[in-house]
Amino acid sequence: MIGKTIAEIDPGDHAELVRLVEEDDIASFVDAVGDLNPVHSDAGYAATTPFKGPIAPGIFTAGLISAVIGTRLPGPGAVYLAQSLKFVKPVRTGDTITARVDVLEVLRERNRIRLQTVCVNQHGEEVLSGEAWVMPSEARVVYEERPRRAAALAALALGPWALAAQAARLWAAMVTSAVRR
Repeated sequence: MIGKTIAEIDPGDHAELVRLVEEDDIASFVDAVGDLNPVHSDAGYAATTPFKGPIAPGIFTAGLISAVIGTRLPGPGAVYLAQSLKFVKPVRTGDTITARVDVLEVLRERNRIRLQTVCVNQHGEEVLSGEAWVMPSEARVVYEERPRRAAALAALALGPWALAAQAARLWAAMVTSAVRR
């Protein structure tokens, strides 16, 4: 990956990435941020909502925009300054989301760019829209992407600790529940 400087960016430039949303992606995100809203993880509860099933957290989808900004345009070294978001439609497991950014404005003297941000599903339906302000790196950044397998190996190594932490949380909940009775 190569980050672009302000001198290499012009209005009309764009970049995108495509991602298949998998159940494990949503579960990992929910666990990582602690968003325990059952509309994201409890199929029984989610079936009673207007969505009729689990949906991805909106910020999960917005994270795909962040991935475009951090890896493609402007790329490595970019600093995300602001983002407006409108969540238009729910995202579900099995959806293929295309996240896209388009350069609307370049402020070279301030080293800032304004981006239109949008995510669409596999049917071409907009699921998220907004605008972002970003500061590209002042120097060109060349960054070698780490293979995703490294993250998988790290997860395997940390797996027992995660299970121990979850068991401790469950034990604490049971003890708290028993004390309240």
